[in-house]
Amino acid sequence: MVEFGDLTKVLEKQIEGWEGKPPSSDSIGSVVQVGDSVASVYGLDRAIYGELVEFSSGAEGIVLNLEEDRVGCVLFSGENLVKDGEEVRGTGKVVSVPSGQGMLGRVVNPLGEPVDGKGPVTAEAYLPVESPAVPVIDRGTVDTPLQTGALSVDAMIPIGRGQRELIIGDRQTGKTAIAIDAIINQKGKDVYCVYCAIGQKSSSVAAIIKNLDKFGAMDYTFVVLASASDSAALQYLAPYSAVAMAEHFMLKGKDVLIVYDDLSKHAVAYRTISLLLRRPPGREAFPGDVFYLHSRLLERSAKLSAERGGGSITALPIVETQAGDISSYIPTNVISITDGQIFLDSELFNSGFRPAVDVGLSVSRVGGSAQSKAIRKVSGRLRLDLAQYREMAAFAQFGSDLDKATQDKLAQGERLMEVLKQPQYAPYRLEEQVAILFVSVSGGLMDVEVSKVSRFIRDFLEYLKSHYGSLLENIAKTGALSADLEAELAKAVEDFKQIKENRP
Repeated sequence: MVEFGDLTKVLEKQIEGWEGKPPSSDSIGSVVQVGDSVASVYGLDRAIYGELVEFSSGAEGIVLNLEEDRVGCVLFSGENLVKDGEEVRGTGKVVSVPSGQGMLGRVVNPLGEPVDGKGPVTAEAYLPVESPAVPVIDRGTVDTPLQTGALSVDAMIPIGRGQRELIIGDRQTGKTAIAIDAIINQKGKDVYCVYCAIGQKSSSVAAIIKNLDKFGAMDYTFVVLASASDSAALQYLAPYSAVAMAEHFMLKGKDVLIVYDDLSKHAVAYRTISLLLRRPPGREAFPGDVFYLHSRLLERSAKLSAERGGGSITALPIVETQAGDISSYIPTNVISITDGQIFLDSELFNSGFRPAVDVGLSVSRVGGSAQSKAIRKVSGRLRLDLAQYREMAAFAQFGSDLDKATQDKLAQGERLMEVLKQPQYAPYRLEEQVAILFVSVSGGLMDVEVSKVSRFIRDFLEYLKSHYGSLLENIAKTGALSADLEAELAKAVEDFKQIKENRP
């Protein structure tokens, strides 16, 4: 209820300012109470949930609470300007953001306003930040691969266009690095990319933008930024704004990759807003609808049917865990919404195995059907070989008397682990991945020292490019590995090994 003293102040102010004009049909109210970016407004009788409201001081806010005699507004900006008794006007519009080709290469805030100093954004359309997900009847099958360029991901945890694949792990385990490499790898593949930074340090995001620019990725990418210094309202709005901007391209039949970095901070921002709005807290003080917070966001990623244009939005949400605990509240929520997860392990990361993908805990529930035929053919045994290696390595610690078969399995596993190590900003193309997997899984590295495996792979790829360029082109063009191409690849491996042996 509105306190008697607050209401008296509002009425007194209204009587003072009365000029004998007839009642207005505009939706106008007055601020009863303001603090911590939340304003309670009396008199906005026709306000709707999510409506944009304007304060006479110039501040803007969004209606997030509808109560019997007041509405709760969360302020985007200008919270220090808003005073008790100030006039508030309802716009009758929900929050909308610009989208179109003019966004590419730009950095904008969650309201679509540029923050990169390059002038105004040219908009083709304005879309509401909150809109229903694509109906099931309008969705198509996820059957086209989206190559991330990371060998361990594309071979064992493949991602299809229209999929939602969670990247999860402790802080400083390379979660953002995998997502940024995936964006860089879309160069020349007719995929638009969106990087949505939620609650990140501005310096970290600036470094990411610099690297995207360095590798030419900003030509097809734009960044939606709600930094750690921005209000909780802007951090809450950021991913919805980003996906609304992406939907414009999807509805035009284009493919989009969107990265949410990260949803843990998004949930914390929403918890802050909810507690300020005096909503009842639940587990870990999160409000009861925190599952819906992320489900309505991630369900907007989809592959459209051919009748609807065949566009897609592929989502890579990132969630940070504490001490590897994937069973806590937000991680379990997001795992249950997404189509699989890439789990990054801090022990693997610290031991130098990067990207630190834990193959045992990672899974793709859709991408297998979207994986290219060539990769599927050569990587079939990879996961099994790694699983056997881990099991045998654990037992081998307790005894040295091992039979030949076990020693071979351990030797093969060591080399496969070495092959899966990959530096940042160096994504592999499809044909390169096929060649690497072919020589690795077939046992072609057994006569190479473990410490020299990465050098061998690098030299082998250079040799293929210079001597077997047409073979790589055929694999890239068809996405399949026919018997003829396989025989040619086997011959290339033999030729390269002969050259290596004859070299002094």
